Amino acid sequence: MTPSEIKRARAASLLRELIFEALGNLNDEILRGITITEVIVKKGMYDADIYIDPSIYTEEERKEILKKLKKAASLLQSFCLESSGWFKCPKFHFKFDENIEKSKRIEELFDKIKEDK
Repeated sequence: MTPSEIKRARAASLLRELIFEALGNLNDEILRGITITEVIVKKGMYDADIYIDPSIYTEEERKEILKKLKKAASLLQSFCLESSGWFKCPKFHFKFDENIEKSKRIEELFDKIKEDK
């Protein structure tokens, strides 16, 4: 790993903890229950993709959660900026982690194949 990759990995790890803490401080019960699966910080630390576990939400709930997170993004960024002591905080882009659902489908297919044999 290069030094810049190490720096981004550290920032992603710290952001994951801080965002989880910041969500816990919000008054919105739905946002407090969100599970963050991964944070990816882009080069230059201008943007960060925050992936959320979609497994317990319906499509309507997902849209509502993304809408609420978009509104709360500046508040979350301020919290992270203040807690980390950084000069700047990346812009947050919230997404649902579709890899989890894909891996569950693959596991189900393997189970089905196993049963058929």
